[in-house]
Amino acid sequence: MAVFQPGDACLLFDRKERRYLIELIPGADFHNHQGVLPHDDIIGAEEGTTLDTSLGRKLIALRPRLADFALKMPRGAAVVYPKDVGAILVWADIRPGDTVVEAGTGSGALTMALARAVGENGKVISFEVREDHAELAAKRIRGFFGETPPQVDLRVGPVEDGLADLTPDRIVLDLPEPWHSVGAAATNLAPGGIFCCYLPTVPQVQEVRERLDRSGAFLDVMTFEVMMREWTIGGRSVRPNHRMIGHTGFITVARKRQPAGDKKVDVG
Repeated sequence: MAVFQPGDACLLFDRKERRYLIELIPGADFHNHQGVLPHDDIIGAEEGTTLDTSLGRKLIALRPRLADFALKMPRGAAVVYPKDVGAILVWADIRPGDTVVEAGTGSGALTMALARAVGENGKVISFEVREDHAELAAKRIRGFFGETPPQVDLRVGPVEDGLADLTPDRIVLDLPEPWHSVGAAATNLAPGGIFCCYLPTVPQVQEVRERLDRSGAFLDVMTFEVMMREWTIGGRSVRPNHRMIGHTGFITVARKRQPAGDKKVDVG
C-alpha cells in the first residue's frame, strides 16, 4: 500500500471521530485543541496509522473518500452533495470511455466524480464562466488526485460556445439557467445520449422541462430528488438521526432521440 506523500490529502480522525482534512506539507504542523501534529509524522506513514499529538492525543490518518473531500474542502462555489452525485452518475449512466461535457465546474466536486466514472479512456470537458471558480476547481482537483487527470479538460467560458465543436455522449449541467443549453444539446449530443441538469428550485425545473419538451429531441424525461438520513446504531438502540440531508436539488435527465421527419429543434 502506498504511503502518504507530500501534497497528499489526509483526513485525520480523533477519538470522537471528528474529521480534519489537511494537505500534507513538509515542515508544516496540524494545530487544534488536541495539540500539534507535524505533517512530517504523517508523510511516509501507511494509511490507517495512529499518531500522537504533542498532548498525547491519538489521531488516525486516512485518505479521504471523494465524499469526504468534497464536503470538507475549502470551496468558492456550492458543491453537489455526494448523495446527488451518486444519483447523477447512475441516472445519467456515466460509463468508462464516455465523453462528458460538464458546466459549471464550480468547486470541482462533480468533475472529480465524473473523471473517475469515465476512466482514463474517457473525457470530461468542464466549462466554467468565472475564472476564480475555474482556478479554485483546478487546485482542488489537483489536491485530490495529486495532479489533473489526463481525461479532465478544464475550460473557461460558456458551455454553449464549446458545444458547437463537440459531440458528447453525456451533458451534465449545474447552472442557474441550463435551458439556454437545451438547443445546443439537442443539436450536438450524440444520438441516445443523456442530458442531465441539477437545479435547486421548482420554477427552474419547470423552465428546463418546457425547453426539453419544445425541442422535440428528447424522451424519457424524468425529474427527481434524493433524501438521505443516517441511522444511529448503539447496542439495542436503533433509531434514525434527528437530522437528515433533505432537499438539496432536483435532478432532471432526458434521452436524446432523432427528430421525426422534418421536425425542427426549438432553440428558443
